[in-house]
Amino acid sequence: MAVRHRLIRKPPEHVWEVLSQAERYGEWVVGTARAEPDGGHWPEVGATLRYEVKIGPLTLHNRTIVRRSEPTSVLELEADSGPLGTARIAMELRHWGEDTLIILDEHPLRGAGGAFHNAFVEVAQQLRNRAMLSRLARLCEGDDAPASVLGMDQEPLRT
Repeated sequence: MAVRHRLIRKPPEHVWEVLSQAERYGEWVVGTARAEPDGGHWPEVGATLRYEVKIGPLTLHNRTIVRRSEPTSVLELEADSGPLGTARIAMELRHWGEDTLIILDEHPLRGAGGAFHNAFVEVAQQLRNRAMLSRLARLCEGDDAPASVLGMDQEPLRT
């Protein structure tokens, strides 16, 4: 199970606003291209989003459905990757002072993704989710993001 967190230097209402824009899904979800609403009103329960995922020369056509939505605090999705199976993606937004602590929990539910889940897949998923939260933070914070959030001001470790 891949659980990651990230501090986003904007209030939960602002982060929720970005998560609520279905057409921006591909801007922060790693590997996703050409996202568009497919049914319902995103991110209400039951709303769907369709998008493409490119893996080398392959293009997969996937769908995601909203399973739980509590504006400004919880968004739970089920990503359907066809023959690769489905995954649960849960995002919890917590007030952290004036900022947002976002906790991302993703794990396979059904299909090949669950059957072949192992330590190597877990590492790849952790790296992907780290990049995804970084993209979401940059998107939410825009140009006014401090360098520390973008990881540009880090000093090397000293022994």
